Amino acid sequence: MHYAFKYAQLPGEVVAALDVNTVANAVYVHNYGTTHLKTRNIQSLSEKEVRQLNANVLLMSPPCQPHTRQGLQRDVDDKRSCALSHLCCLLPFCETLDYVLMENVKGFEASQARQQFIEALEKAGFHWREFILTPTQFSVPNTRYRYYCIARKSKDFDFAGGKIWEHMPAAETNNASQQTMSKISSIVEPNVSDETLVPDDVLSKRVLVMDIIHPSQSRSMCFTKGYTHYTEGTGSAFTPLSEEQAHSIFEAVKQIDTGSDEAQRRRLELLRQLKLRYFTPREVARLMSFPEYFEFPAETTNRQKYRLLGNSINVRVVGELLKLLTS
Repeated sequence: MHYAFKYAQLPGEVVAALDVNTVANAVYVHNYGTTHLKTRNIQSLSEKEVRQLNANVLLMSPPCQPHTRQGLQRDVDDKRSCALSHLCCLLPFCETLDYVLMENVKGFEASQARQQFIEALEKAGFHWREFILTPTQFSVPNTRYRYYCIARKSKDFDFAGGKIWEHMPAAETNNASQQTMSKISSIVEPNVSDETLVPDDVLSKRVLVMDIIHPSQSRSMCFTKGYTHYTEGTGSAFTPLSEEQAHSIFEAVKQIDTGSDEAQRRRLELLRQLKLRYFTPREVARLMSFPEYFEFPAETTNRQKYRLLGNSINVRVVGELLKLLTS
């Protein structure tokens, strides 16, 4: 959210950043310092504190687990919804707030939590609009459909409400969304360590369910916090080979009868020729539109990096929405 604010080139400063995740907070401190960081539960935030901060913009991404397709979808009955419920109670009394942006998983739009949030915005006198957008609409070769709501008190928006927008309003379409889609080759790091190679056991058993991306392609799957830990549905894998070269290898693999150990060995040798590897944390950060000067602290493990990135936002999409919100 901090990078999205900077991307939008809006005047102002960040007066507070709150999260309970100590690893996320360590990354924040590494990039921004400790001045405005508060390691605490949102539920402890009071109306008085918001007033004392003189905050006029609230940017938030509440826990998505109560609404995600992989979860139990317990909605407001999930304890992880309590932070958003608390903010909904605060909103009507936080008179300094003029702008709100909220991001959540696709599916939130049909939840009780969404209804609770919209009612709080209306009670506080906000005009609001809802979106479901993906970075591919902004020339970023990554699919990540997410729910967004932008709200402001000052004036109503000059595009229609009463629906969920699935693209940016035409009058506000930024040149950035009209650019040619970037190729995956543009975000790939050179000389990547062999440590990123897909392990032989995964290659042997799970390669056929993996989403494999080639340098000339302009797409990738949504990365989740389970990337590299689980194979299916957590993100794409990369091969430096062309689609034709990879297809040729898979055709050769199909010809092998896997009934013997020798056949299994030959099959694995062929699959190794794909040089299939996971995207590095830096590459995932690029697909999430993080700036090049973003860094992880040295002590952050790859597992932690992937979890944080998988739980994060696309900086460019939120930045463009912030421009729209304040226009």
